Amino acid sequence: MLRLVAAGLRNRDIAQRLGTSERTVQFHLSNLLAKARASSRTELVLHAQQRGWLI
Repeated sequence: MLRLVAAGLRNRDIAQRLGTSERTVQFHLSNLLAKARASSRTELVLHAQQRGWLI
C-alpha cells in the first residue's frame, strides 16, 4: 500500500487495486501515518524513502 501511496494514487484507486474498501485503505493509511509520525501523505513517503522502505 505504501508503494501505491508513493505512486500518487488516491485512496479509491488503491482500494480498487488491492480489492478492498476505501475505508480499509484509510484505516491502514492512518496507522502508517501514526507509526511514521507523519502529518501528511507526502511526509509519510519522504519518511519511507529515507528509511529505505521503498525500493
